[in-house]
Amino acid sequence: MSDLEVRDNPDESRFEVYVDGRPAGSTVYQLADDVILFVHTEVDDAYEGQGVGSDLVRGALDQVRAREGLRVAATCPFVRAWMRKHPDYLDLTRR
Repeated sequence: MSDLEVRDNPDESRFEVYVDGRPAGSTVYQLADDVILFVHTEVDDAYEGQGVGSDLVRGALDQVRAREGLRVAATCPFVRAWMRKHPDYLDLTRR
């Protein structure tokens, strides 16, 4: 993977990850007041096991952090597990 980009697509309520300009996965969210709830994450089979899911979640959470005032919640098991492994992002759950 040479070029990876995470983009928010608010019209579809999801963050999308692109590898070399091609769609590689997404994480779907619901936004209500000051909470963004991550509900489902999916990575294309061609990118499984290459860290794309991790990069997607990190990129999405970095963009959430930049917005200020949003609190993160997750019913998506992948996002919850990723955050437990990266405690430096847990502050996003306590605003």
